[in-house]
Amino acid sequence: MQQYNPHHHPVVLRLPQVKERVGLSRATIYLRMQDGTFPGQINLGGRAVGWLESDIDEWLEAQIQQSRAAQAHKKNSK
Repeated sequence: MQQYNPHHHPVVLRLPQVKERVGLSRATIYLRMQDGTFPGQINLGGRAVGWLESDIDEWLEAQIQQSRAAQAHKKNSK
């Protein structure tokens, strides 16, 4: 994921925002975090956690690229 840049103001997304953005359930997000295929959360203090918007955006872009590559491969295999 991206390194911290002190000149950039990071945006933190809470779980409902992440779920809406990526289209996955809470359970799936946490399962994918456990197996390392989804960005990790950051501790906001107490029991509050969030995800960096930049990490979620990068993950989504990677999913799009992976999906398109698989579709192109499938199309070329015919």
